[in-house]
Amino acid sequence: MNQVLSILSLITKPIHDIYVKAFNANKYVAGIGFSSAITLALFFVMVILISLGDSGLKEDTSVKLADVVMPERQIDTFLTEVDKPEKPDEQPEDIAQPELDLAPLTGLDVSIAKPKANFKTGGSFFRDGEYIPLFKVVPIYPRRAQERGTMGYALVEFTITETGSVENAKAVDGFCSNKSPTDPDVEFRPCTMFNSASARAALKLKYKPKIVDGKAVPVDGVLHRFTYILDDS
Repeated sequence: MNQVLSILSLITKPIHDIYVKAFNANKYVAGIGFSSAITLALFFVMVILISLGDSGLKEDTSVKLADVVMPERQIDTFLTEVDKPEKPDEQPEDIAQPELDLAPLTGLDVSIAKPKANFKTGGSFFRDGEYIPLFKVVPIYPRRAQERGTMGYALVEFTITETGSVENAKAVDGFCSNKSPTDPDVEFRPCTMFNSASARAALKLKYKPKIVDGKAVPVDGVLHRFTYILDDS
């Protein structure tokens, strides 16, 4: 370390002596000259550094790809005309709707009891009476029976609830024939062809519920017959 300081002292001592003599002679000229010398020295140092920096850069050996240009193409249209679809076949005629027999079966009591006044707390008024059918329901004629020209009827048993709706519907009997069920000479044979359609139709029936002592009550074991007749036309 001492050797480095001594070397620097030897280099800077002549410069310091010249600066002191010039400053004693004219301080302004000495200041301008010294600053100019420092600026010139810094300029040369910068030039040397720039030269050394450029020599250390590596050459760019990468390959530049040329721009890809898609050529213009003419698109040919192969379908010039579109064939019109063929006219659809005529729709089949509507399926004949079966006639629905809503008349109660023989032996069932559907008579309406004589109304009697039943006064309760609050002044409400109710009439007792049996259940009454309110509207018709047309079942869907089974396609298999229609294609074979089969007619007949199905007997359905169900429960009428307090609201007049139907639940627990099930077919208990079914009969088929090749003649209309209204023909006096018709001969029936047991079958199940109309059972499913009749049970589904029974669930859509609506009744005025049975009233007992001023309250609606459910009725079990109600029987109803759905008759299926093909239209001759």
